[in-house]
Amino acid sequence: MQMERHFRIKDHLEKIHICWNDQVKEPHPSTWFDSQKRPDVITTTEWDATIIWEGTYKRQILEKYYKRLNITIGLVVYAPAKLANRYLKQFLQSAEKHFMVGYHVIFYLLIDDKINTQSLSLKLGPLRTFKACNIYKEKEMDIDHFTLMSNLNAYVIDAIQFEVNYVFIMAVNQIFKSDFGVETLGRSIAQLHSWWYFQNTKHFPYERRKNAASFIPYGEGDFYYHSAIWGGTPHEVLNFTKEYQRGFYLDNSSKLNSEYEKYLNKYFFENKPTKLLSPEYNWDPAFKTPPQIKQVKIAWQPENS
Repeated sequence: MQMERHFRIKDHLEKIHICWNDQVKEPHPSTWFDSQKRPDVITTTEWDATIIWEGTYKRQILEKYYKRLNITIGLVVYAPAKLANRYLKQFLQSAEKHFMVGYHVIFYLLIDDKINTQSLSLKLGPLRTFKACNIYKEKEMDIDHFTLMSNLNAYVIDAIQFEVNYVFIMAVNQIFKSDFGVETLGRSIAQLHSWWYFQNTKHFPYERRKNAASFIPYGEGDFYYHSAIWGGTPHEVLNFTKEYQRGFYLDNSSKLNSEYEKYLNKYFFENKPTKLLSPEYNWDPAFKTPPQIKQVKIAWQPENS
């Protein structure tokens, strides 16, 4: 009976906090966003979501709005030992300098228990903290993206949704180069892929096997999204992790393997993101920088670099 009561209370609290998180309304784009400032790029989708490019937003207006609400923003980074040793310290140092400066921020580090966080020598500002979250692996499912999604789902349910209004999930092999601010906040946030944004839609590497859960037919699809950055409200993040797990288990039972990024693209194909980040927010320096890229916010580092 005590167990049943515990889960009834927890379920009730989850509903309260989901409602609370989703009550943070975004200011209308007409007050802070000007699509005409960047006629050289796509700034609005067919479903009226904004695409954030340098020059299109007025951050001062957004700062005034969000400061009044006293919001907290989470940043989840998945860093198993093989990646943490190479990238985590640099990622966190650059995030401390450029990510949501002036706001309450919680860095959630999904790390192996053998990683010593004290070795990071990270000095955080007064509004910022980090929490080490041990990665739990299922022996029969030793696949990185499955481990990330199952851990993310568990930590959002148990803690994150009660602590933040918005949360970003980012790959660790990235470096913040300039301010990543509140212009990026939204209910459902997707990152345009720096390479595929400039390519023909018909060449997008969607999942094309009809029996796969992440299948997108030829001739359909809007953009190709990068799994290195995505997010939104905790409720929206939970929606994706649950949909991912459903698709993964279906594919696994059919002996179909698909990439995490393809599940993400299928999810955003069926559940349109409310805000898109331009390739400026995740640029690969291996590519020649075109004139459309005015200011690189984050630089991508290939894992085999």
